[in-house]
Amino acid sequence: MAVFQCNVISYVLTRTVDITVIIPSTTIPESMASLMGNADAPAPSHVVKEKYPVLYLMHGMGNNHAQWRGYTNVELFAEERNIAVVMISGENKFYRDVPGSDKFFDFVSKEVPEFVTNYFPISDASEHSYIAGLSMGGYGALLHGFSNPERFAAIGSFSGAVMPAGDPKEIEGLVDGPLDVSWLAKKALNGGRKVPPLYIACGEDDFLFKLNAEFVDTLKEHHADVTWVPVPGFTHEWRFWNQQVEAFLEWIPRTDGYAAAGKRKI
Repeated sequence: MAVFQCNVISYVLTRTVDITVIIPSTTIPESMASLMGNADAPAPSHVVKEKYPVLYLMHGMGNNHAQWRGYTNVELFAEERNIAVVMISGENKFYRDVPGSDKFFDFVSKEVPEFVTNYFPISDASEHSYIAGLSMGGYGALLHGFSNPERFAAIGSFSGAVMPAGDPKEIEGLVDGPLDVSWLAKKALNGGRKVPPLYIACGEDDFLFKLNAEFVDTLKEHHADVTWVPVPGFTHEWRFWNQQVEAFLEWIPRTDGYAAAGKRKI
């Protein structure tokens, strides 16, 4: 695989930011096959047949763009499945605008996709774009997914912080407003917008389990296409998120040209 760690000047935030991008590339088994006498094996090449589908993957509180790579096997999972992964540093800002400060919502929703789809062989098509995250990142994935549901083919939340964080008296729209993912979900679903399928997972020993179960009930009441994955024996932990990011990548609907080939040997 190819992993790019980018330090980019953001025109939205007016400062440099860190972004990690995983791009599938030629594997060792693929590069060796033709050399070992397999006449049917294609010659290895770095020519990209078509742009890759992409998962925008959000981290949790206290983390940055590097933690998904450090604590999980997301590189392996992405390489096996021929999908790009984009990870940014959310800076504990819940992937939303900060009053009197950063326009983080626009950075995530507009500038990051613009950057990666122009600098890398990554598709900008909604049917090949997915968003997911853990804890704070689960909130971010839901916030952006329900705010712009037509932009994604699926939304994933693992141990998601589905209740808004912050003081409702200081942050407008935090409850029953555009920063409340339950409010956003009901508005999108009841407004006839095409909401993509959702994958919601949480460990049964997680302190956020009850909130996630109640959130799923709300989604079902409003006829969302939701897959609920409660898992016994897990708390708020990386072993669970490692398991779930692979499960999500297996679960997502794929229509891109790489999907039919199945998993690659790594």
